[in-house]
Amino acid sequence: METHPISDTRLLQAIADPLRLRIVRQLAQIGAVCACDIAASYKVSQPTVSHHLRVLREAGWITGERRGTWIWYSVRPDAVTRLRQVSETLEPFGGPTARLPRLRVLQPDA
Repeated sequence: METHPISDTRLLQAIADPLRLRIVRQLAQIGAVCACDIAASYKVSQPTVSHHLRVLREAGWITGERRGTWIWYSVRPDAVTRLRQVSETLEPFGGPTARLPRLRVLQPDA
């Protein structure tokens, strides 16, 4: 199996949190956003937003670029590609309309 610089588990865990998923979606839709604007968009404290941004950055979801005193965050395209690759491995064999084989039900010993 091919290895990837972004761990599948870490990638998925990072967006399993509802706020982090919303942040990633926001960045994907509008591009680079200043950290101050991200903090102002949600009803949580600035330190909480900073924590979530750190988790996303460490998991490989986002990258930050310093512009003056602020950091502008954007989604890393390779993270989106990796998520797409992971989700494609969950497709049933033969495509979405394929019927999965029935598994034999094991009966407990009497």
